[in-house]
Amino acid sequence: MSTVRVFAPASIANLGCGFDIIGLALDEVGDVLEMSATEGEGISIANDTDIPLPEDPEKNVITPVIRKFLEITGKRAHIDVRIERKISPGSGIGSSAASSAAAAYGMNLLFDCPLTEEDVVLCAMEGENLASGGYHADNAGPAVMGGIVLIRGYEPLDLIKIPVPGNFYCAVIHPDIVVSTKEARSILPREIPLHDAIRQWGNVGGMVAGLYSGNMELVGRAMKDIVAEPYRKQFIPGFDELRKQLLAAGALAMNIAGSGPSVFALADHYETAYRARKIMNAHFDALGIGYESYAIKITNKGAREL
Repeated sequence: MSTVRVFAPASIANLGCGFDIIGLALDEVGDVLEMSATEGEGISIANDTDIPLPEDPEKNVITPVIRKFLEITGKRAHIDVRIERKISPGSGIGSSAASSAAAAYGMNLLFDCPLTEEDVVLCAMEGENLASGGYHADNAGPAVMGGIVLIRGYEPLDLIKIPVPGNFYCAVIHPDIVVSTKEARSILPREIPLHDAIRQWGNVGGMVAGLYSGNMELVGRAMKDIVAEPYRKQFIPGFDELRKQLLAAGALAMNIAGSGPSVFALADHYETAYRARKIMNAHFDALGIGYESYAIKITNKGAREL
């Protein structure tokens, strides 16, 4: 029937205070899939990368995404997937979401785009559910749509794309530590004291207001998480010391990317993001931990055909 090649970007979820409701796309890093549709039924997945992935298609996040698309649209086909590029699982920069978004976007292309953008995100969320045991869109939304995405609600899914300020940069580092999303979610408290919830709501409002107005100082001031970070930072060696160094060097904020172990630092100039990246590199060099790191300008690009 046809063949497409698609890219979907890595993403940063939560952005500090926006637990499960805000995420942004990182344009320079992501997954690449080649997808083909032929007559028949079934799904086959080939991994052409050096990243170990499940050999059983039932354990790959791509499979439930494809099935959801076929269910929604009533289409019937045999789908072949070749994974050409892959973010390392457990990276904290949306590995499962990148594959899920690429698969959902690719399926929509193969069948002449019958789904809306929000429906494509709904399909991608099936992969997120397999990966972490929950239907959340703070990685899948920006991986499909690009830019900064706010999930106003899940029942029904209500996605709002927030303007990306012109001076929005970040440094991201992915240390060679694996943090399971399921484990990172399991350690979180089931209930939150009211005074903590009020502080978190204030930060979310401040961050969204800062993004809409382009006030990066306000964004940095509001990008504080008192719900998940106090529990999850234990997975990242020297977290508090690294934050002190980055803030002293001019970063506006530093937070955990998603469930970790990646961390990101927000900056309003590329030079500050580059300096933050060097500080992050030195931090993990001193600990003898390998890493990948980036200094990136946030853009509006999401999943797309190659």
